[in-house]
Amino acid sequence: MENIVYFDNAATTFPKPECVYTAMDQFARTCGVSIGRGQHSLSSKAAFVADETRELLQDLFHSSNKKVVFTNTATEALNIIIRGMNIPKGANVYISPFEHNAVTRTLHYLKKQHNFQIIQLACNKNTYELDIDKTETQFKEKKPFCVIVSHVSNVVGVVAPIERIFETAKKFGAITIADMCQSAGLIDINISSTDFDYVVFAGHKTLYGPLGISGFITAFPQELPPLIIGGTGFDSANQDMPDDIPVKYEAGSHNSTAIAGLNASLKWLLDIGINNIYKVELQHYDQLGNLLKRYENIKLYLPENGIGVISCNFEGYGSSEIGQVISKKIAIRSGLHCAPLAHKFIDTFPSGTVRFSISYFNTDSDFEVLKEMLDYIEENS
Repeated sequence: MENIVYFDNAATTFPKPECVYTAMDQFARTCGVSIGRGQHSLSSKAAFVADETRELLQDLFHSSNKKVVFTNTATEALNIIIRGMNIPKGANVYISPFEHNAVTRTLHYLKKQHNFQIIQLACNKNTYELDIDKTETQFKEKKPFCVIVSHVSNVVGVVAPIERIFETAKKFGAITIADMCQSAGLIDINISSTDFDYVVFAGHKTLYGPLGISGFITAFPQELPPLIIGGTGFDSANQDMPDDIPVKYEAGSHNSTAIAGLNASLKWLLDIGINNIYKVELQHYDQLGNLLKRYENIKLYLPENGIGVISCNFEGYGSSEIGQVISKKIAIRSGLHCAPLAHKFIDTFPSGTVRFSISYFNTDSDFEVLKEMLDYIEENS
């Protein structure tokens, strides 16, 4: 493995727990077949792993009353939900200032066809926190059709009070969608209530699973048309998609090996305990923040309530210039991070920021290498 220090966990956590690699290798070698594509024992075993993984996700989110739908990416999951809601002309769609392009581009595409309103939720420019009282006033003035909020920003790491926001939104009959790609498996939250209509997760981020397996959890408060039409492994004579859930939304062959990896990571998370993982990550977050604060040439964009991600800029340099220097030894990300609205909100558009993002597996030696690189930049500026 290339000797590089990894601080790009907001994109994809790395490394994974060893059990994830073992589970994927064993599954691929002993049972690497499609789910529901045969009556033989291997297909049954693959189906068992998928069903068990859904149950593990329900346990993690305290949501045994809801269904789990697998998708290849969280972007696909968000498209199924947002495009399937049939947003009416003139409707008010509320989003936080920190939404990913998976949300904003999808809304932009649909708005050109249906001409609805996209409104940003009231947010404090200094703390980056959503303002519940002002939000309720917004809802009274313009009734929300739906409210979409990233639980944790992939730019500044601020944690949104989604439980309170959604509770308020439900007073006005809004559909609620939580993007938990940066928080699922990191922040313990109960989504069993009807305040949460849709919750989207990405297996390869804070769930510590592999790429290629994501999805959403819902009780299906409304009927969503499938985004992809095709084979399901049963009822093949019928040219209509089955109404069975989750099959209706899972046309084609599942990434069964990735599901096996997610299965292992979920067992690892539940065994260690989310709160214990959060404590370790918070220690690493504080360690990163305290290190960056030592340098007068670094401007930080720190919320009062943050986790996982710290964005900054270096005096006299663009984010891409610093990214090129740091990336020789350290994996980070510079630029807009697929969230241009967030950078407009914190006044770092269009150049963006240098983003460091930690994980459970960062070590003291990682921070020592980072310190050496930051010292080098300071001394040569």
